[in-house]
Formats: sequence, structure tokens, C-alpha cells
Amino acid sequence: MDYGPLAALYDLQYATYRDDLHFYARLARDVGGRVLELGAGSGRVTVHLARAGVDATGLELSADMLRYARARARDADVSPRFVEGDMRDFDLGESFDLVIAPFNAFMHLYSTGDQLAALRAVRRHLAPRGRLAFDVYVPNFGPEGVLRHEGETFEADGRRTDVLMLQRVDRSRQIATTQYFVDTTHEDGRLAREHHTLTQRYFTRFELEWWLRHAGFTPKFAGSFEGGPVTDESRVLVVTATLASG
Repeated sequence: MDYGPLAALYDLQYATYRDDLHFYARLARDVGGRVLELGAGSGRVTVHLARAGVDATGLELSADMLRYARARARDADVSPRFVEGDMRDFDLGESFDLVIAPFNAFMHLYSTGDQLAALRAVRRHLAPRGRLAFDVYVPNFGPEGVLRHEGETFEADGRRTDVLMLQRVDRSRQIATTQYFVDTTHEDGRLAREHHTLTQRYFTRFELEWWLRHAGFTPKFAGSFEGGPVTDESRVLVVTATLASG
């Protein structure tokens, strides 16, 4: 799915999200080599890594997202490489010491075939001692079918933008569909509304373990970006994996 129409909304909602940055920056420092981000979006993580001196490449399916990413890099005065491509089937002709898929990127892989195809592509691009790392949220949905206010921003020209969301969950397919309504109120009282749909495939911890082991990886799981076990209170699954020996 091409999330180009969501590019502006993504930047509006998550421009200040930083919970994961220290984790991926620390991993990149530990590895000390080249990093590939899958589902780079508007460049939030790739640009952060580049600012820390990491040789970072971002792969992203959406041309609209890539425009935001390149603009973010210019504003930060760094030059990471951004490549348009599908994480299920890409061939960059080179290897990386660390491949990452932050902030639920793998939740855009809706079928088992998509998931295994993405992991095969990762294997082709990992250096022999390379690592894979990603995070996904733990399913914990709010009220379904209820319009919820997610926040607002105020612009210098007098505009106010409100983001509202409506979520439904298909538990038989493990698919969460979120409708976003972006309402912009202009200074003269005019109201403009945009509507976007986000579809995500959510995972359980042991499903992810099967998926990774089946694809030839040895995974480790943590329940937060600071480490520690997965518990009932965990809101995120943080996964690191190496290529299985043998």
C-alpha cells in the first residue's frame, strides 16, 4: 500500500516522536557499519542517524514520503541516501551491517507471503555478522467505532488543525483499520477536511518468533526500548535478530 497521501499527516502527528531514536542510534554505534532503514517514511530515523555520523540509507515505497525525507535531510544539513523501493522485493546490490524497520514498518506487510518475502530481501542485504532490528506495537486497541480527538496544532497564519480518528479491528485477519479526519479551520472560519485510511497488520510475540525462525533468523525480544522482558504491561515489542548459523 502506498502511504503517499498520508505523508503530511504523518509529519504532523509524529514530528516530535523520539521514543525509539536512542535505541536505533545505539545499535548503529554498536555495529559501527552501514545501516539500511526499511519503510523510512519521511526520514525521521534515517536523518537522526545521519546527524549522528552514521552511514545511513533509507528505503521507502512512497515518492511523497521521500520528498519529505529529502527536505528533512536538507534542513538538517546531512546527506543520507534515500531510495524508492518496496521492502518486499528490493535489490540494492550491496550489504549492510544493520537493517532496521522502526515504528511499526513491518505492520504494512499484510500476508505471510509478504512477510517472508521482506525477510528474504533482508537476508540478501545483511553482512555475514549483520543484525536486523525492528519494533511493532503490542495490540491494545481503544474503543472501536468511536471518533476520538488525537490532538491539534496552531499555525502562525491563524489556522488550527485537528486530527480525529476512528478505528476498527478485524481480529480474524489481525488487521486494524484507522480512519483519520484532518480538519483545518481557517482564520475566517472556513473548515476543510481531509480523510485518510491507515491499514496495519498486527502481530503477537510468538507469531513473530515463528516468522523470524522460519526465515532463518535467531531473534531476541524486549518489552521496551530500554530492554527488559516482554510483560503484560509492555506497549511495544522490540526485536533484534541475527542470521541463524548452519
